Amino acid sequence: MEIFWTHLRKFVEIDEAEYAAVTTYFEVLECKKKENLLAEGELSKFNYFVLNGCLRKFFVKQNGAEQTTQFALETWWIADLFSFEKQQVADCYIQAVEKSTVLRISYQNYVKLLAAHPVMESYFRKIYQINTAASERRIRYLYEFSREESYLHFRNLFPDFIQRIPQYLLASYLGFTPEYLSEIRAKLRS
Repeated sequence: MEIFWTHLRKFVEIDEAEYAAVTTYFEVLECKKKENLLAEGELSKFNYFVLNGCLRKFFVKQNGAEQTTQFALETWWIADLFSFEKQQVADCYIQAVEKSTVLRISYQNYVKLLAAHPVMESYFRKIYQINTAASERRIRYLYEFSREESYLHFRNLFPDFIQRIPQYLLASYLGFTPEYLSEIRAKLRS
């Protein structure tokens, strides 16, 4: 769990003894490709930190199509935060895009962790602030960018990631069909 130790120290000062105590609140979970960690209608019991692999959050639209709203790569967190924080049923799914290893913390352990280790309260505040800022930026891009510009922007920000995920998932995240994504990519190659 060296990756988690390194990640924490980017945001807060934490010594080895406290880190060892903090890790007792988490479980390591191995996920198979396409395994659902959360389904719509279930209680969101866990928040997940990706040690390796990739997870995604999505919902199913009325027409039956899946709409991806978030990806989580190494060192990223993912949860249905509203469901997790309010302990209400989820309105989305969380699924492994590829074979993944995650740390998960239950809601009960999360509450205990924050009470016992104030440094983690600071850590999660910083993580949530970054997450909120990124979400705000993404909303702006949805209104401001054309579809082609959205793809180019994402490709420039995450060139390696585009090679890792299936194109139909990228299209779902960007809000268009896989066929349209193929058209954009073909146009850019010519």
